[in-house]
Amino acid sequence: MDTLMSRSTNHPHKQWQLLLVEDENLARRNLEHILKKEGYAVFSTDSGPRGVELLQDREFDLVLTDLKLKTVDGMQILKKSKTLYPETEVILITGYATVNSAVAAMREGAYFYLSKPYQLDEVRKVVGEALIKRELTLENRRLKADYGKELPLAGIIGRSRAMTRVLDQVSQVSPTDTNILILGESGTGKELIAKAIHALSPRAEHRFMAFNCGSFTEELMANELFGHEKSAYTGAESLKKGLLESADQGTVLLDEIGDMPLSMQIKLLRVIQEKELLRVGGVHPVSVDIRFIAATHRDLKQEVEEDRFRQDLYYRLNVITISLPPLVDRIEDIPLLVNQFLARKMKVINKQIREIAPETMDLLMAYSWPGNVRELENVIERAVTLANQEVLKPEFLPEHIQTLSLETYRRSASKIPTLEEQEIEYIRWVLKKYDGNKTKAAQTMGIDRVSLWRKMKRYRLNGSSD
Repeated sequence: MDTLMSRSTNHPHKQWQLLLVEDENLARRNLEHILKKEGYAVFSTDSGPRGVELLQDREFDLVLTDLKLKTVDGMQILKKSKTLYPETEVILITGYATVNSAVAAMREGAYFYLSKPYQLDEVRKVVGEALIKRELTLENRRLKADYGKELPLAGIIGRSRAMTRVLDQVSQVSPTDTNILILGESGTGKELIAKAIHALSPRAEHRFMAFNCGSFTEELMANELFGHEKSAYTGAESLKKGLLESADQGTVLLDEIGDMPLSMQIKLLRVIQEKELLRVGGVHPVSVDIRFIAATHRDLKQEVEEDRFRQDLYYRLNVITISLPPLVDRIEDIPLLVNQFLARKMKVINKQIREIAPETMDLLMAYSWPGNVRELENVIERAVTLANQEVLKPEFLPEHIQTLSLETYRRSASKIPTLEEQEIEYIRWVLKKYDGNKTKAAQTMGIDRVSLWRKMKRYRLNGSSD
């Protein structure tokens, strides 16, 4: 006989789920009555095998079972419960208590060994204490899980209002499976945010792969993303899986998606819509399940309006938009970032910096950081490398920051520049500072010389010396 009794809705207790296995009708009814008055939801049966079935169907917070039962006894129910749900507490009840049976029960993980005849107050007390233990165990598990979820965000430094909004948004959208578009200037940490989203998502156990859409020719991009079949072209001696196929069940970051050619955008759209791809030279579709995160410093809406980016792909990728603030809009985060980078670079370079001179921090706070966080990290690495004392003084900063008279190209009273205009003017400005020396300019901007050359070629900028 199975019965269910639910707690009173106005009772202060949580609705704990209890399983009661007792073949003596009077004892079972009395316990049901006691537990009901305490506000618990009680699943009750007089059969050991039925008790096992109920355990297999669902998890209970507490199991109370008679030790002496027909066919399946209380010790078997205890073992089954602990096998299925190690954190579920079990109380054994018996009218034939012995020291040996009590010891055996505790050894198998029973919370308590209750002897008949028992006092009602004793039952209430033991059940309440067992559930408190259960609650503490679950809370500890939740705290550990929450701590684990926070770890991916721990490497993202920022307490400013702008960054707090971003981190709140990351926490909110990560558990979903929607595609995400991350917007932000170069150096704002778009890949770092994408990695955090992946690490907080249900796909975290699978691969995260990043692909820079501005780093390959169209032919190489197709080969890298989609892979190729054997003999697809001269030199293709074996089948090669592409990045998308390798990232199945995981997350792919398409960085600088605005630089992807239109013909490749069509192929990518098919993957997103149909969840399948064709390798280069292939005729049989390959199924893939991928969450896409796209990132760009460009204004994709404007790119769509000017027919440089497909509108249908834009809407497929732009389900959720996360906009990363430039460093100039989160100045209060600079001291945190400086100390983080300082600690990191001291370990790598093996130098000890005891403090940052106040005037150094003032200059760092006053500078407009057109290269954003990446430029700040580059400046700190340079300063640590050059420092010959334990105090980081302004003399170790780049000259254009040392002689800062709040000089900057980026603040304009006439109009707000687009991201592309801003990057073009910044490149021109830094090149002018170094008389056209691209190597020094690239170092200041926190990028490599090849990346600077590509940007200059794209923007048709002329540079003189090396």
